[in-house]
Amino acid sequence: MEILYGLHAVEEALRAGRRRFDHVIVARERNDDRLERVLEACRAAGVRVRSESRDQLTQMAKTAAHQGVVALVRAQEFLTLEDLYEPNADGTARLVLALDGVEDPQNLGALLRVADGAGVDGVVWTERRSAPLSPVAVKASAGAAEHLRIARVVNLVRSLEELKERNMWIIGLDERGTTDYDRFDLTGDLVLVLGREGAGLHDLVKRTCDHLLRIPMAGGVSSLNVSAAGAVVLYEAARQRRAKMAPAVAPAASKPKKQKGLGS
Repeated sequence: MEILYGLHAVEEALRAGRRRFDHVIVARERNDDRLERVLEACRAAGVRVRSESRDQLTQMAKTAAHQGVVALVRAQEFLTLEDLYEPNADGTARLVLALDGVEDPQNLGALLRVADGAGVDGVVWTERRSAPLSPVAVKASAGAAEHLRIARVVNLVRSLEELKERNMWIIGLDERGTTDYDRFDLTGDLVLVLGREGAGLHDLVKRTCDHLLRIPMAGGVSSLNVSAAGAVVLYEAARQRRAKMAPAVAPAASKPKKQKGLGS
């Protein structure tokens, strides 16, 4: 079992229904509508709830950022890479996010939140040399980690090669890339690979990519934080995909001008 904390993280875990809850503990000092929503979700799921002091929750969560809610849950179960092989049931192109050594749990959580919002079909994550999917990362994802299909792999390069064999393009994001991200067709079956904070993609990962894209920077710094960069490119991919699927909108018919009668 492991600890989850934070209103969004616990509420989304209850809503996703993927984890078995042992019980939820709430701070007896807190009593408001946001907490009541969590309690209603617990009642609906048949999860036991008990009250403790806020200090007791801080000791359990090892942080004061628990927002008055701590849950004891079964550890998250991850997918294998093979689970991401299948085409989407609705026939739409697949969009997968691969993380090459993102080390900050706040960045990991922020990227998972963006991935969920942008409609990513799966996440490839290496546990070695990466931030763990800890309670900190889950809270930073605002609970989005509970809804995503996350495949844990040992060797990212080998995994990318296997996804290539399944007709997916491997697209890396790198400040030394040769093509601007918004000038590239992101509507096909593809894997977007994001690298480490500061150092970026490992050399072997970079060489495995079919294309390297960059985000043009107009200011004095050369690149964005990895979670901000991921948000920019993932939402551009989502925008392109929506535009491709959207039916053409016919221009509004103009009102015929009233003909003036003779002698008017």
